[in-house]
Amino acid sequence: MKQRIAHIALVVADYDEAIAFYTKKLNFKIIEDTKLDEEKRWVVIAPPGATECSLLLAKGANDRQVDAVGNQSGGRVFLFLFTDDFWRDYNQMVEREIEFERPPKQEPYGMVAVFKDLYGNLWDLLEPNDKNKWQQ
Repeated sequence: MKQRIAHIALVVADYDEAIAFYTKKLNFKIIEDTKLDEEKRWVVIAPPGATECSLLLAKGANDRQVDAVGNQSGGRVFLFLFTDDFWRDYNQMVEREIEFERPPKQEPYGMVAVFKDLYGNLWDLLEPNDKNKWQQ
């Protein structure tokens, strides 16, 4: 048996502003952007080099969903962006005015800093010590 997580839905306020943030500030690539109806699109994005899991940008369609924008994990780190070069990506993100909630810190598992996306969701930028382990 083989299974995998293909997409993680990220509730956003607006498709185009979310696409702009993730592609221009974080270098994500658009995998698919298909109009489903007048209000809904199927928008899938992923960081460079990603092959397994991607983000499905889902525009909030009702009050409950709109209220979840930026707080899908109750204020905890929600998503983890692994990198093969922490300082390259960290410095580029600082130049692009990404807001960091916690500064870089060497942890037993790797170099990490916590940043906010355009809606306030918290992310770890992480270069693991064992790069081979996370690439499996």
